[in-house]
Amino acid sequence: MFVQTQDTPNPNSLKFLPGQTVLEEGTMNFAGPRDAFCSPLARQLFRIDGVKSVFLGPDFITITKSDETVEWKVIKPDVYAAIMDFYTSGLPIVNEDSKPSADTAPSEDDDEVVAMIKELLDTRIRPTVQEDGGDVLYRGFDDGIVKLKLQGACTSCPSSIVTLKNGIQNMLQFYIPEVEAVEEVKEDEEAAQTS
Repeated sequence: MFVQTQDTPNPNSLKFLPGQTVLEEGTMNFAGPRDAFCSPLARQLFRIDGVKSVFLGPDFITITKSDETVEWKVIKPDVYAAIMDFYTSGLPIVNEDSKPSADTAPSEDDDEVVAMIKELLDTRIRPTVQEDGGDVLYRGFDDGIVKLKLQGACTSCPSSIVTLKNGIQNMLQFYIPEVEAVEEVKEDEEAAQTS
């Protein structure tokens, strides 16, 4: 097995490509060790000193380090070893009972505008964002505002606001005149909404 790395726009995130399928469908974000209960791979990666978050994509794993003081040259060998050990262990990437969220899956409750937003996110926007080691999740459409949540390399990336406003907002507005703006939903705001 040969694991490659790819830089992301976020200097604190690095994309690891194991050359094998990571997730059959969707993506999964683990903001900390407590979130990783359902993924033996993520749990193993959190044991490495300096790993802040783990993001699983279709064929990649994005690791975000805790801060600038932690150097990639120090934690990269440990991440390589953990990924290779994991793939030889035969354990599942995620436990069967926990499936990735299908936030852009069409729903009977969706009106025409929401269905178009989800379709554009799935076909045009997400593949591009995943190329950079992250993902964008649909969190709602209210009064012309599309609410999105950034994951993986995108969460703490200096250019994420530019991506959100210039890239995603412009594309959605071009195809869907009802879209007035795009806003990011942060982790803590989402927790407040669900409790």
